Order: sequence, then structure tokens, then C-alpha cells
Amino acid sequence: MDSQTSQSSQASRSPHQPHPPHTFQVDLRGLVDLLSHHLYSSPKVYLRELLQNAVDAVTARRAEQPDAPALVRLHPADGGLRVEDSGIGLTEADVHELLATIGRSSKRAEGLREARSGFLGQFGIGLLACFVVAERIRVVSRSARTPDAPPVEWTACDDGSYTVRTLDGSARNEPGTTVYLTARPGAAEWLAPERVLTLARDFGSLLPYDVRVGEEPVTELPAPWDRSYPGPAGRRVALARHCQELFGFAPLDSIDLDLPLAGIRGVAYVLPASVGPAQRARHRVHLKGMLLTERAEQVLPDWAFFVRCVLDTDSLRPTASRESLYEDETLAAVRDALGERIRSWLTGLAAGAPERLRAFLAVHHLGVKSLARHDAGMLRTMLPWLPFETTDGQLSLAEFARRHPVVHFTRTVEEYRQVAPIASAQGVGVVNGGYTYDSELVEALPSVRPGTVVAELDADTVTAHLDCVDPAEELALSGFLAAARAKLDPLGCDVVLRSFHPLSVPALHLDDRSARHEQARADAEERADDLWAGILGSLRGSAPRARLVLNHLNPLVRRIGSLADPELIGTATESLYGQALLMAQRPLRPADSALLNRAFLGLLEWATHGESDQRAREEGDHR
Repeated sequence: MDSQTSQSSQASRSPHQPHPPHTFQVDLRGLVDLLSHHLYSSPKVYLRELLQNAVDAVTARRAEQPDAPALVRLHPADGGLRVEDSGIGLTEADVHELLATIGRSSKRAEGLREARSGFLGQFGIGLLACFVVAERIRVVSRSARTPDAPPVEWTACDDGSYTVRTLDGSARNEPGTTVYLTARPGAAEWLAPERVLTLARDFGSLLPYDVRVGEEPVTELPAPWDRSYPGPAGRRVALARHCQELFGFAPLDSIDLDLPLAGIRGVAYVLPASVGPAQRARHRVHLKGMLLTERAEQVLPDWAFFVRCVLDTDSLRPTASRESLYEDETLAAVRDALGERIRSWLTGLAAGAPERLRAFLAVHHLGVKSLARHDAGMLRTMLPWLPFETTDGQLSLAEFARRHPVVHFTRTVEEYRQVAPIASAQGVGVVNGGYTYDSELVEALPSVRPGTVVAELDADTVTAHLDCVDPAEELALSGFLAAARAKLDPLGCDVVLRSFHPLSVPALHLDDRSARHEQARADAEERADDLWAGILGSLRGSAPRARLVLNHLNPLVRRIGSLADPELIGTATESLYGQALLMAQRPLRPADSALLNRAFLGLLEWATHGESDQRAREEGDHR
């Protein structure tokens, strides 16, 4: 009968009538595993969460009772830890609502900005972090808001169970909270006195209240960048000491990072050694005095990879783990503003401390070049100081432009090395634009120095600056040149005869990007099947081919030019071609490597063959 009634009741229910809601069940062991392996980077964050809760409790009480004590005490002993604060405390109702409800926080408010204005935490999961190192958490608290309420005790285990009971007044006389941790097996080291003191000082050195581990003070206020010093030199020495202790290096200089409107104070330290732009800088960020992360990557622009900074902020949003910053418009604005502080520092050095600027650029010119290519004002400021490799030595672009009516540059280091000795001897000024950012800055030069002529150096320009050979002499060498051209034509290289210095250079291999692209296309066409060969052939361009420029002033070239044997001329020409490629430090194609081997063996054969003939003649004379 009961079964029939139940079935009748279910049948009479409307198909659209909602079912009764269910409540999520939380597996605390699983949640602790999630926190320890995915949300938090290390078990050490348990101490940060304890400090955070204690400091927030003190902040809440001081908001209502400005004269209330502001004390936080940590007492590690017997494999456990006791943390006491003089904060706002909790009633029994608060305990049920806040401690036993995951995700509930007393610091929440409708607006997140309002919630963060005075408190460090906001997600209501901080106390759970203690289960990463503890198997039992005991909280004894007395409310300052309800003085008549008795102390309350909340005890939780890592299996998800908890108990709440009220205590008599003698259990805690003053408002505040005491948290007791009992270490879980294998985690006692995290509650050892030395470890607790180290972590407390690391996390809480800038906290605004009196925090101690036993009798050892934790806080060191004011922060090093906010302290008074006898003078600028004394301040630099003190900050350098702070950097050494914090980051492990003695900085070249320090830069104040002060943004009052954004609630940010701090300092950036200039690295004493160069680092690559791809290396991610990691900075220390404190949130209202509490260390948030020592691996923040997004607080400074990417181009500022030559500094490491430490900041204290009350405006930036932390992520749920409170180990990094939330990327939003505020962080983007702060990043731009801090970048402007570093720009101002560089401008100040250029105006008033040239020796310090030279010392900085000797190490970090790459970072400044990265900034200058996007910032015309910075390029204009740094132009007299940034060093570039040129045929006149290490010079700034401004000085180089004063010496040469046309600023020629190459886009690769190999091209520069190929032409630098020849161009220098001919009086052609060339800038090596092959290093990171250099060619971009050279091309931007006319925008900050009107009237400057900038041109990429190509094979035609170099050849045009070399002296032509007397027509009669070149005509006399027409047979030699024809044989040489025939030998190198399959390699996509022409042969020309010029006179240039230095005399010690017998031949110069010249090409440009268009010639290399055409050569690569031709090589691919040669290796392709009929279909692809036809497609690649249709892409054949009219770009000039590479050229081997023979130096008519070089004695070796003159002797080779007088040879009558076409085969020996071809071997000698291949040898000159290979030597010119090696001098240019250009990567060798398989065909070039084969040519070098062939020329080397050919010369050996010719030399040994000549010696054999001489011996044969000598033996015939003796007979």
C-alpha cells in the first residue's frame, strides 16, 4: 500500500516541477591534495596563510578599536606550532559560518576593491592550507566585538570532521585567536623553530604590526627604500646591501619605484651582468607587507629584463593561491608606470651621471636598445651613448653619422665580416646591423636625426667603390676570366676583376639577401621532381647573382692570371672561391663543401705531379 501511494505521488507530480536541491559534498582529503599539489607551489605557504589570518584579524580590530594591541606571536615547540594574535576574534556563530564553510571569508564584500582595502585575504580557503603540514588544527578564539561571549574552541582533523565547543572565561582572557597545529607524519620539519623563523621573516618582514617568533622579531620597518640615510651615497650602499641579502648580487645601481596613486613603493636593482631578453625576470611582490610571490614576471615591461625589483602594493589583485598577480587593467597600468620610472632613471643618468650610464651600457646596452627601438624619445636620449660595431670601431650612431655622409649597414654579422676590411680600406663606413635590434635602430636614425642618409649595403655598392682595372690589362686577362667564369657559373656566381686594398686579400665573395634567396631557389629546383621543378622555375627572379671579386693587386691573383692550363685555372679559381667563402664565415652548402674538397685534392695532385715530373727530368739528365 505504501509503495502504491509513493508511486501515485510521483505520478501526480508535474514533469516540470523542480526536484529538491542537493548540497555539494566536499572530500577534505581530496581538497587538501588539490591545494598541496595544484594550488600552492610549496607547503611553506601554510605559514603565510596563518600570518595573513592573524594580521587581518588585527586589522579588523584596529578598525573598530584604534588603540587595541597589534601583536602576532608564533611559538614552535614539540613538533607543533602555536600562533597567537590580538585580533578581532570569533564567536561560536562566527566559527560555524567562517571556519567550517569552505570559500567563506570574513573579508568578503560586494565590491572586491572594498574587500581588499584593508585585508590580505579574500577567498576563505587560507586555513585549509595548514592541512598540507598538519593533521589537526585547533582554534581557540574570543570575540572583541562581543566581549560577553565566552571563548570558543574549534578543532578540525584532516578527515573532514570538526567539533565546536564553548570554554569558560579562563581559557582566554583577552580578545584574539590562538591557532594550534599538530604536524602530520613526515611534515614536522615545516614546524621546526628554525624553519618557522626563516619563513616568517621571508613572508612577513614588511608587515605593519609587531610579529615575533618566540622573542625573535620578524618585521623590519620601515622598508629599506623608505628609511632615512645620511646622503645619496649612503642610501646606495644600504640598498646594495639589501639587494645582496635579497637577490644574491651587488647591483650596478638602484631605481626608486614610487607610485603613490597606485599604492606602490619599492626599488629596482640593476643586474651587474648581462642577461638575454628571453630570460624571464622574477620579482618579489608584497601585498600590504605580506610577501605574495618571489617569482612575479608581469610587473615590469619585457624590455626591462636588466633589473630585479621588490615591491609592496595595496592595489594589485592576487590570484586564488595568492602566489601571483591577476592580469587586469590595473596591473597593465602599473606595469606601464613602472616602466616610465625606469625610462626616467636612464634619462637622468644621461643628463647628470655619464660615467654611471657608460658603466650601465657596457653591460646592458641590449636592454636599452630594445627600449629605444619602440620609443623615439629614448632613442633620442640614448643615441649619443649606445655603442655599435662599425668599420671605425665601437661608436654611437650619432658620432658615426657625423663622420660619414651615408650610413651603410648590413643585416647580418656574416655580411659585415665579409665586407668590413674592404669597405674600411676604401673609406666606406659600415655599421654591423646583425646584432639584436641594431638594424632596426639604424633604420630609425633619420627619424631622430633629420637629414641622415641610411642605406643597406649590397654587393653593387661595395663593387662600385672598388677601383676598376685598366681596360688593356683586363683584356689581356680575358681568357683567364672566361675560364674562371665558366667554372663558377654552375654555382650561381659571377667573376669580376677589381683593384682594392688590403693587398693581402686575394678575393672577395659578395652577395646580398636577394642573391641568396635566388640561389636557395635554384638549389631547390635542382633537387625537385619535374612538377616542383616547374613551379620553382616559374618563381625564378631577376636578382643579381653572387660574385667573386678578384683583387688584381694581389700577387697570387696575378700569378694565377698568367696560367695557360685551363684545368689548373679552374682548380685555382675554385680554391679562391672556397677561401673567400671561409673568410666570410658563411655557412657552406653541400656543393660548396664538395668544391673545397675537389679544389684541395686538385692542388695536391698538381703539386705532386709537378714534383714527379721534375724528378723524372733529373733522373734522365743523370743517365
